[in-house]
Amino acid sequence: MAMASLARRKAYLLSRNLSNTSSEAVRYSFSLTSFSRGYASSGSDDNDVVVVGGGPGGYVAAIKASQLGLKTTCIEKRGALGGTCLNVGCIPSKALLHSSHMYHEAKHAFHNHGVKFSSVEVDLPAMMSQKDKAVSNLTRGIEGLFKKNKVTYVKGYGKFISPSEISVDTIDGENTVVKGKNIIIATGSDVKSLPGIAIDEKKIVSSTGALALTEIPKKLVVVGAGYIGLEMGSVWRRLGSEVTVVEFGPDIVPTMDSEIRKQFQRSLEKQGMKFVLKTKVVSVDTSGDGVKLTLEPAAGGDQTTFEADVVLVSAGRVPFTSGLDLDKIGVETDKGGRILVNERFATNVPGVYAIGDVIPGPMLAHKAEEDGVACVEYLAGKVGHVDYDLVPGVVYTHPEVASVGKTEEQVKSLGVEYRVGKFPFMANSRAKAIDDAEGLVKILADKETDKILGVHIMAPNAGELIHEAAIALQYDASSEDIARVCHAHPTMSEALKEAAMATYDKPIHI
Repeated sequence: MAMASLARRKAYLLSRNLSNTSSEAVRYSFSLTSFSRGYASSGSDDNDVVVVGGGPGGYVAAIKASQLGLKTTCIEKRGALGGTCLNVGCIPSKALLHSSHMYHEAKHAFHNHGVKFSSVEVDLPAMMSQKDKAVSNLTRGIEGLFKKNKVTYVKGYGKFISPSEISVDTIDGENTVVKGKNIIIATGSDVKSLPGIAIDEKKIVSSTGALALTEIPKKLVVVGAGYIGLEMGSVWRRLGSEVTVVEFGPDIVPTMDSEIRKQFQRSLEKQGMKFVLKTKVVSVDTSGDGVKLTLEPAAGGDQTTFEADVVLVSAGRVPFTSGLDLDKIGVETDKGGRILVNERFATNVPGVYAIGDVIPGPMLAHKAEEDGVACVEYLAGKVGHVDYDLVPGVVYTHPEVASVGKTEEQVKSLGVEYRVGKFPFMANSRAKAIDDAEGLVKILADKETDKILGVHIMAPNAGELIHEAAIALQYDASSEDIARVCHAHPTMSEALKEAAMATYDKPIHI
C-alpha cells in the first residue's frame, strides 16, 4: 500500500507542476547579478527574493531560495537570527525543560537506580547560562549558514515602501532600502494579551519573561492551559514552585485527543500541578509584593481571589505585522490579523508573499519552515507542497505528548467507521528497563481500508516517536504496514508497532 501511495503522490506532484507551468510559474525568470549592502538601487542590484523576518520560516526560506539560485536578502529586526523560536521560545524552553527534568530526576528518581546524593540543589544562574549558551551558539550557526549559502543579511526593522521595496531602519541607526522582485513576509507572531492584564515581564510575564526569571517563585499562576503554558509550568514546578493553571475553557490543550488529554492531565496533577478550569481572570493587582488575581467562573458567578508571586500569561499568540505598513500596499488580512494567501503563498498584491505564523494554519516553527521551502520552490518554478492536516504537534513536558493526523473526536464527526489500537508503555520492555513507562500509543485507522487516520503518543520521547507515524500518514500507509515493519528490540518504537498490531489484528505483548 505504501509503495503504491508513493507512486500516486509523485503523479500528483507532477500533475501540479505541469498544470502550473502555463500560468504563474512561467512568470518567474531571475537575475543572478550581484547585490551590495547599503542603499539598493534599481535594475541589476535588485534581489530575486527579499525575506522580511529571520525566524524559522524566514531564514529557511532565504537559505532555500539561495540554494535554488535566487539572489536573496533576509531582513531581521532582532539582530539575531532564529526568531521567537530560537531566541525566546522553542529552544530556550527546551533547554530549561531538560535541565529542570535532570534536577527532578536527581532529586526523586536517581535513588531507584542506585545513584544517591547527600543533597542536590538548583543553581538557577548556571541553568540560565546553559540555556543562553545554547541559544547563542545556534543563532551564530544560522549566520554561518547564511554566509555559506550567500544570503545577504540586513539587521533592522523593515517596512514596505512599495510592493518591491523595503525601507529598513538598521540596528546601527541608519536607513537602507532593499529592493526585490519577490518579497516574502515572515515576521512570525507575538504574545496574545488579555484585557486588564499588563505584562511587565517581572510580576506578570509572557513566555519570554518566564524563561528569564532570576529566582524560583514560590507560587506561579499560569493563565492558559495550552502547549506553552504547560511546558513553562512544568519547568517551574520541577524546580519547586507551586503551580496553578487557570483555563477559561473546560479542557487543557483542547486540540488534543480527549482520551490522551485526560491521561495527560492526570499525569501533570500527579506531578503537583493544579488546574482551575472554566475560569476567567477578571483582574490583577500588582500593588503589593506579589500579584492578587480576581477569578470568576467562565459562565458567570461569584468571584474569588488568588495570590501568586508571578503570573504567566499564556493565552496564545497573534500574527506580528506591526510596523510593516501593509495597508500602504493594500495587503489583505482577516479579522484575526492573519495575511490571506493562496496555495502558492501569494497575497492579493503581486510579488508579495507570506508564510508561517502570519498566515492561517498552525503557529508552529516546523510548519513555518515547510511554508518557507514550498513558497520559494514555487518562486523558482518548481512545485511546493505543505499538508496542514499532517503537521505533528508536540507538548514537551514529561511525559511528552505528540500527535499527527485526526483525533478520535474528529474521525467521529466525519462519520467514518474506524478501529482503534492502543498499547501502553507499561508493557514495553525498554520503558520498563529504564523505569519510565508512563503513557501509551493510540492509532486510529479506517475500518474498511485500514488506512491510518491519526496517531497519538504519550511517552517520554513521544516527540521523536511521532515521525514514523507522520511518514506513514503522508504515504497513506495502513496499520498493517507499520505492524509488518521490523522494529529493533528493545526500543520505545516497538510500542508503535504493537499499537498498529492491535489496530488491525492483535498485539503480542499484552
